[in-house]
Amino acid sequence: MSDHITLTTGIYDAIKDTVRRKKVSMEEEKRLTEELRKAKQVLRRNLPEDIVTVERKVTLKDHTLDSEHEYIFVSSVKAKPAKNKHSILSDIALAVVGYRVGDIISWPFRDGERKIEILKVEPWKG
Repeated sequence: MSDHITLTTGIYDAIKDTVRRKKVSMEEEKRLTEELRKAKQVLRRNLPEDIVTVERKVTLKDHTLDSEHEYIFVSSVKAKPAKNKHSILSDIALAVVGYRVGDIISWPFRDGERKIEILKVEPWKG
């Protein structure tokens, strides 16, 4: 697993704003603050294709719940969870944004710590 996440400046700023506005739990705030401190910021065109970000379809394996699920991560204004389009600032997206295929993340979700593995990241055009 990489020792830092890779984000575009826009996503970095959006996460920072979400933390500042206290829209996450204390545990999530600690983790996100730490990750942002070490994050590598790149231009959108320089972001590797295997990194979780907006406009990507991501397949995750939840080792804690022993389940696999596919998510489409979009900007907050385009989010429609009923159509499997999740905001990049949703709980599951915040846990994996900036990580790449093969990374396994332990994340303090509101219902407890869970271990998530990124199986696949694909471009998605809505």
